[in-house]
Amino acid sequence: MAETDLPTALNLPAVDPLPEPTRKYFEVCQEKLGMIPNVLRAYAFDIEKLDAFTGMYNNLMLAPSGLSKLEREMIAVVVSSINRCFYCLVAHGAAVRAMSGDPMLGEALVMNYRVAALSARHRAMLDFAAKMTTASATIEEPDRQGLRDVGFTEQDIWDIANVAGFFNMTNRVASATDMRPNDDYHAQAR
Repeated sequence: MAETDLPTALNLPAVDPLPEPTRKYFEVCQEKLGMIPNVLRAYAFDIEKLDAFTGMYNNLMLAPSGLSKLEREMIAVVVSSINRCFYCLVAHGAAVRAMSGDPMLGEALVMNYRVAALSARHRAMLDFAAKMTTASATIEEPDRQGLRDVGFTEQDIWDIANVAGFFNMTNRVASATDMRPNDDYHAQAR
């Protein structure tokens, strides 16, 4: 998909001109990532929605947490795998490959995290995120205790639940709007 194309199947062109703070944010993305992620371009038709999305994303994925950035990306990929979200699998699969330095881990998480060589901590975290994705109403105290048993704190459990919840929401939006990943993601960290 050419970068000038609309990032989704919906005809929602970006605000033109972009407000100065948005333009600067996009410039930072271009500088750091070499592209403006299509998810940001998709939201740029409504700056309030874009700001709400980026605020929540940046808080959950980049702010200080007991979870590493890689662990949060791993949750994103596992949730997206279960939901079969093409956009998030490509974009966050690339992030896992880059952050871990392990292309095989990225691929395993995309296909079936259960085949990956995972620590007990990561397996428990991803099992919890998977259960939250497929049957959140069945989560009970033993599920949370399983996370505590491998060293997660109460705040870590909160963060796991929120990252998984965020990607369950964004996966559905991306799939419903046919959001396409930037072409550049496909070749990253391979």
